[in-house]
Amino acid sequence: MPGGSDYPGPFEALQRYRAVVEASGNGEVKGAKNPYTSRNGHMFSFLDGDGTMALHLSDELEAEFRSRYESGPVVQYGRTMRGYSSVPPALLDDTEALREWYDRAWEWIGTLEPKPTKRGAGKTAKKA
Repeated sequence: MPGGSDYPGPFEALQRYRAVVEASGNGEVKGAKNPYTSRNGHMFSFLDGDGTMALHLSDELEAEFRSRYESGPVVQYGRTMRGYSSVPPALLDDTEALREWYDRAWEWIGTLEPKPTKRGAGKTAKKA
């Protein structure tokens, strides 16, 4: 089932988000209700319920992105998400320009240590 299959937000935003991920070829949209992309266990983009896309960028990339696009921080459930920048609607409409930033986020997130998987967590090995 494709990511975003139960997304309650604007369908047009979901289509644009999927188009950027598809144009990039890096990653896949996951999450039925809350579409996101991740690499090595680190989420680096998502689409919120209002149709706003967010990108997780390094400090340097974040400063450049926010300055170029007059973007701001991402606030979810009353808390600012460190390292995430909101994607302005006009940029979400520009698949090629946004793909470049998506790819930069993909590359940067790939430099982080992979997060351990939760598979098998809590299970104990059988004794022989």
